[in-house]
Amino acid sequence: MQADKHEEKVPDRAGAQSGSGNGILLALIAFSGFPVGDAIIKSMAGDWPAPAVAALRFSMGAIALAAILFWKEGRAGFEVSRPMLHAARGLSLAAVTLSFFSAIYIMPLADAVAISFVSPILTALISGWFLKEKMRPSTWIATIVAFGGVLIMLRPNVAAFGWVAVLPLIAAGAMSSMLILNRMVSSQRSIFAAQFYIAFWAAIFLTVAAVAGHFLLPSMHVPGVPDWDVVLRCAIVVITATSCHFLLYMATMRTTAAAVAPIVYVQLIVASAISVFIFGDPIDPLALVGGGLILLSGLFLWRSERKAATVLEA
Repeated sequence: MQADKHEEKVPDRAGAQSGSGNGILLALIAFSGFPVGDAIIKSMAGDWPAPAVAALRFSMGAIALAAILFWKEGRAGFEVSRPMLHAARGLSLAAVTLSFFSAIYIMPLADAVAISFVSPILTALISGWFLKEKMRPSTWIATIVAFGGVLIMLRPNVAAFGWVAVLPLIAAGAMSSMLILNRMVSSQRSIFAAQFYIAFWAAIFLTVAAVAGHFLLPSMHVPGVPDWDVVLRCAIVVITATSCHFLLYMATMRTTAAAVAPIVYVQLIVASAISVFIFGDPIDPLALVGGGLILLSGLFLWRSERKAATVLEA
């Protein structure tokens, strides 16, 4: 009997290890796919202005998510509480999208992605202030190192593109606000409803921005109805982004969030490869140093958070 029990435990342990490995693989695929969508957006620079592309992309995404939500939950899925909170989420996402799309239109993809990775550090700072939590020394260290990396990366970009090169930093700040707002609604609705609401409001705000840009800024003038290839590329971005988010959700079901978190930095490797080999952007050694500091600070913060969580559980 004892031998039989021992034999039954081995497949369970192997299955758990296999599931964890599958989860990490799914996360790796998901995070590798996000820069592909960014590259497709960058390829539309000169074809259609960034606000219009962003509005089209999220309008298509909202329609697709509405169909999925109705299929999954029916009319009840569209009943919403605290609508202003969801509108704030949409506004944050619109700010992220508009600033990041504009950034990758004008600067190397790898640099924009690297600077946007300061978002976890900003989230730790903002949540500490917003939730009145005491900041740990590790958070301050990570913050100082990360912003040092950002300043190093911005130096050559500001010199080349002007102060619009701070756009990915604005995107990182807006992303941090969105993550905190997401936490505030995480227990209210299903994941499909939450994704629909934020895409719906983002589409509205981005459409307003596109119309305002069309009339107020010559660089954002919409020349007319988009060509079929612009619509197609936006549709591909909707599909790739949705698929990556779904794979990421599946990954967190198979392994821990702590195991998934550091894999996010594979985006920088993929974005760098796309930036160099697809768009022909030169490698700036100084930008590599700055990106490395941001990467190290993020990993340091993740490790310190994981160790703190282990101590609390003990």
